[in-house]
Amino acid sequence: QVQLVESGGGLVQAGGSLRLSCAASGRTSSSYAMGWFRQAPGKERAFVAAIRRSGGSTYYSDSVKGRFTISRDNAKNTVYLQMNSLKPEDTALYYCAAANSYLAIREYEFHYWGQGTQVTVSS
Repeated sequence: QVQLVESGGGLVQAGGSLRLSCAASGRTSSSYAMGWFRQAPGKERAFVAAIRRSGGSTYYSDSVKGRFTISRDNAKNTVYLQMNSLKPEDTALYYCAAANSYLAIREYEFHYWGQGTQVTVSS
C-alpha cells in the first residue's frame, strides 16, 4: 500500500553528519508510524528510531540516542533521520519502514520497507 525510497546515504568521516530521507508514495505517510532500522555487515537488522504518525513522540536505540533525530514532514510525505557525531560503528545499510499503527518500534510491527541506503563512516 505504500512504497518507501531512502536517500541521503554516503561516506562521511567520524564525527560528521548526514541526513537520510525516506519518501513515501502510494499512500500518505501520515497514515503510518515510521521507523529507521539498520543492518551492519555480518549483523542482524536493528532498530534505530521511530516516530508517531503525527510526529511528536520519538524513540531511539541507546546506541544513537542524543546523536540521531527522527522527524517527519507529512505535507511532503517524507521522514528524516538526522545523524550527528557519526561513529564507525554506525556504518550500515539504513532502512526506512512503515507500520500500520500509531507508533511502532518492533521490527515485526513494520510491514513496509524501503530498499535501504548505505551509510559508511570512516575513522
